[in-house]
Amino acid sequence: MLYQDGIFFSMDQDWLNSFQEKLDKHHAWPSLYIFKFIVPSGKEEEVIALFPKHNVTQKASKNGNYISLTIQMMMPSSDAIIEVYVKASVIEGLIAL
Repeated sequence: MLYQDGIFFSMDQDWLNSFQEKLDKHHAWPSLYIFKFIVPSGKEEEVIALFPKHNVTQKASKNGNYISLTIQMMMPSSDAIIEVYVKASVIEGLIAL
């Protein structure tokens, strides 16, 4: 499940198509893309594993219950970005911003 604009939603095909259209409208590929995720503490390594060759910036929440992760990387296409989100969507408790 992902979180965007204050709403939790699952990644159905209509949403993926809409998201891909927005990415293609606002980016010229290849393009630098910033991924931002929030996960419960203890789940951050699952996100980091999706980006083995990239620097992942981490910040713990005030009480340490959650970790925010930010990753900047050059992406070749909107398909590649969607592939990352699909892989990340199986991480329990993940919020994609």
